Formats: sequence, C-alpha cells, structure tokens
Amino acid sequence: MKDILDFLADLEKNNNREWFVQNRNRYEETRKKFLVFTELLNNEIRTFDPEVPMLAPKDCMFRIFRDVRFSNDKRPYKTNYGSFISRGGRKSGYAGYYLHLQPGSSFLGGGVYMPPSDRLKAIRQEIYLDPEGFMAIKDDPEFQKHLPDEYDDKLKTAPRDFPKDWEYIHLLRNKSYAYGRNLTEEEILSPSFMENILETFKVLLRMNHFLNQAIDDHLKS
Repeated sequence: MKDILDFLADLEKNNNREWFVQNRNRYEETRKKFLVFTELLNNEIRTFDPEVPMLAPKDCMFRIFRDVRFSNDKRPYKTNYGSFISRGGRKSGYAGYYLHLQPGSSFLGGGVYMPPSDRLKAIRQEIYLDPEGFMAIKDDPEFQKHLPDEYDDKLKTAPRDFPKDWEYIHLLRNKSYAYGRNLTEEEILSPSFMENILETFKVLLRMNHFLNQAIDDHLKS
C-alpha cells in the first residue's frame, strides 16, 4: 500500500497533465494493485454478506479523472483511490462498503451516500415505520466504535411528508445514511489491514441490510 500512498502524495503536489503523463507507469501499477485489493476485499465481503456478488473490480473503483466542466477547481485528477462494493457495483444505488485511500485523509465505511430523492424518501419511510429497529443498529456500541462518523449534512427542519412533531424526526433529516471512520497510515501499512477492514464492514452489515430492504421495498412497489 505504501507505493499507492506515495504516488497519491506526489500527485497532490503535481496535479497537472504533464506530470501525470510522465508518471503514467506509476499510475498504472498502483491502480492495478488497488484493483487486485478490491477484488480480494469483494471476495471476503461475500463470506458474510451473500447479497454482494463477485463484481469486476473496475465496476467498484472510481475513476481518477475529475469532471472539471462546471467546477472552479480545474485540477484534472483526484488524489485518492476509492472503491465501493455493493449489489451491482458503485453505480447501483444500493448501500454498500467503501474504502478510500488518500494521504492524510483515508477512511472506510459505507451505507448510502446522497441517494436519489425517491430512494431517500423510501429510507426515511422505513425509519419512520421502525425507528426502534434503526436505532438499535445505529446506537449499538460496536457500531459507534467502528463507525463513529456520519457523512453529509442534514436538513434544518423536517423533510416533506413527515410530521414535524414526531419524536424521532432528527433521524429523518439526513440527506445520506453513510457512516465510517478515519484510517491512519499505520493501519493501512499494517499486515492486518484487510482483517481490520473486514472487522468494521461486518459491523456495517446490519445497517446496509436495513437500508437495502427499504430500497428493495420501494422498487417493488
């Protein structure tokens, strides 16, 4: 993993096409290693989450090239490698498992990030119908230990179509239901890195199943 982190650190300092072309071999080599790791991770996830199929690693890994057409930030490349493993791959819209390598900003986690409005409403509806079930997962000490961070912001008021005075309305203000924790470089370079990832992902399993059940019920309706 060190060569991946070193390449990404150098790319952060030299985020331009000329440098990237000169270091294309490093990109190809590190990308290949991350794809191999993604495939191994996918295979391990399937041992405890049979809903996740074996996917082509390229269908899980995000592209390094940035879309700068509508951005003031014109740097052409992302400075991270990320893979999202779920039913159908990174574009499926299902909750899944995410690994993000970026020098100084690495993390792992999962759930569902910025889902389309219809799926977000379906998840909120599921929580509204079963708040105790959702909180039993989210507030579990093991979940809080392994996945203490919530990603994305929240609405300031109740979402449309839900009563503002509901006692658990704070649970429905999320725009995403994504959770994770930061990774240190020491963890990433440890021989037990894969084992530590899987320990966290196993804790995430119940949350992903809750979210995906809501999505499945919506798609079947």
